[in-house]
Amino acid sequence: MTSDAPLWTPDAARIDRAHLTRYRRWLDARRGLAFPDYESLWQWSVDHLEDFWATVWEFFPILAHSPYTRVLDARRMPGARWFEGATLNYAEHALAGARRPDAATRPAIVFRSETRPRTEVSWAALEGAVGAFARELKALGIQAGDRVVSYMPNIPESVYALLATRSLAAIGSSCSPDMGTVSVLDRFRQIAPRVLFAVDGYRYGGKAVDRREIVRELVAQLPSLEAVVFVPYLDAGATLDLPAADRHVAVVDARDALARPDVPRFIPVPFDHPLWIVYSSGTTGMPKPIVHGHGGVIVENFKGVTLHLDVADDDRFFWFSSTSWIMWNLLVSTLCVGCTILQFDGNPGYPDLDPLWALAAEERATFFGTSPAFLALCRKADYRPRERFDLSAIRTLGSTGSPLTADGYEWVYAHVGTDLLLASISGGTDPGAAFVGACPILPVYAGEMQCRPLASATYALDDAGQPLYGQVGELVCTQPMPSMPLYFWGDEGGRRYFESYFDVYPGQWRHGDWLELRRRPESVTAVIYGRSDSTINRHGIRMGSSEIYRVVEAFPEVADSLVIDLEYLGRESWMVLFVVLRDGAAAVPETLKSALLASIRSGLSARHVPNDVIAIAEVPRTISGKKLEVPVKKILLGHAPEKAVNRDSMANPGSIDWFIAYARSRAAATTA
Repeated sequence: MTSDAPLWTPDAARIDRAHLTRYRRWLDARRGLAFPDYESLWQWSVDHLEDFWATVWEFFPILAHSPYTRVLDARRMPGARWFEGATLNYAEHALAGARRPDAATRPAIVFRSETRPRTEVSWAALEGAVGAFARELKALGIQAGDRVVSYMPNIPESVYALLATRSLAAIGSSCSPDMGTVSVLDRFRQIAPRVLFAVDGYRYGGKAVDRREIVRELVAQLPSLEAVVFVPYLDAGATLDLPAADRHVAVVDARDALARPDVPRFIPVPFDHPLWIVYSSGTTGMPKPIVHGHGGVIVENFKGVTLHLDVADDDRFFWFSSTSWIMWNLLVSTLCVGCTILQFDGNPGYPDLDPLWALAAEERATFFGTSPAFLALCRKADYRPRERFDLSAIRTLGSTGSPLTADGYEWVYAHVGTDLLLASISGGTDPGAAFVGACPILPVYAGEMQCRPLASATYALDDAGQPLYGQVGELVCTQPMPSMPLYFWGDEGGRRYFESYFDVYPGQWRHGDWLELRRRPESVTAVIYGRSDSTINRHGIRMGSSEIYRVVEAFPEVADSLVIDLEYLGRESWMVLFVVLRDGAAAVPETLKSALLASIRSGLSARHVPNDVIAIAEVPRTISGKKLEVPVKKILLGHAPEKAVNRDSMANPGSIDWFIAYARSRAAATTA
């Protein structure tokens, strides 16, 4: 149930000092454009897309080495070309704070972890470390367009590596060391990296986790690798020895490099030069290697971080994230506005729920970002951080990764702070931006994201492509954004890119989420209900079912499989693996079940271990052989079977009857 009364409304002073208000005043003074409310401003931004982004370029400190000739060549998706002619460099923007007079004393990074003592890195020290790593990469022959990858946690060295790589116009990509060998290789093999940054291990939940053997396996399985930049993290004295067969790969000790700080030099690149490769898994094939560009990330970052999250250079910005998640890229990108970023590496729930809240209090975090899963954990434990810590510095609490329920909103205002902006946002890895999100001048309603961000033409559409309000539809973006992917790496002809987003509503981005838009007096708010496709969004981290199938179906005992996650607004994630056994058994032996779960945990991700493994007679498939993941998911969520699946399109229509019966039995057990 939703309430007509907001949980929070910004006061006049907060609205007056918001960057969005400053931008509105600038529009009025410079362009003669006055808007009475946010919704009229949003409408102008999507109707006059080119004009809006031109104002972003002018309003923010864009460090362009050459000007653009036009903002946008055509409003088409895919294939829109933005700011042609302009040259710039992402790393130069991120290190602009090093040009301040107080760069030697002003912190750029404050780092805390289970492994090392608290560390503070000044802007000057950050610049020196980035320059040191850039010097080493250049000595290794790294040039524009080369791929440099990272297998490191959320530590300062990861930031140095990211910025050093981009300063040279090389292309970066990262995986967190909590990911298993299979997951990492599925990603890095696709992009043929020349250099790998890697740690010896890390500490999580009080336990030391040595990752050197996995690093050796990555070296052995990535024939393109020429060097490893080794960062001792778990053990300050650690070394990396490679087997004789791999000793042609150089090992560079990061300690030696960082002992000689240097000044980075920034290579100007075209607006659409590749910046980084991030991964978003789909239902078939390998993880999608999504390429974002320097310019798109820069302009979207200024818009989103400044206008919508209201972050400035005097902020202390924290978002709990692993280096595998796009939110880590956002964390680093907030350096572009000159603020201090707060890093944390470790288990946020060890030895209790205090660590993140203690960090917020002790470091005086003004922006505290986390996931709905963590907030739900705190709520269910009846944890009350405001009673334990001084959280008065927090002006904004960010939440993303999965839907935040109304109960979650209410818990935040009851137990974190009564006067803060709850910035719940949704978009992420694929577009490199938010489709729905936060606004510092609007009220917050329980369970609802405040607005559609500026220049984000987001709608809920029915099957016929008609907009819906007050009803759940497909989340569709009808206009291009500068941050949208340039392409998928290795996707010759762009077929996979097209099929990922544009094959249902031609020329419009279909994101794969269920969305409801609600008309409020101040704006159109949004509720995300969960995935409308079969991509698994478990504990805020997405993974494609195809990755799980590759691990599961490698077992000789398994003939076929189907994995379903029932994540939905207000429900806890419940994920089940259905397997067809080669011997036709009606039940999965416990030894096999344990082996399957262990293999998923070690080879893919501990976050994506199913809750149960159940034997079935056959996997429902289309006539063309595709697994019917979405129809089965809908049936298990309680949709009417006749609306969820068309039996005439099935190769084995009788197979769906088992799932109908199973859904009814689960529903009966729940209500009993």
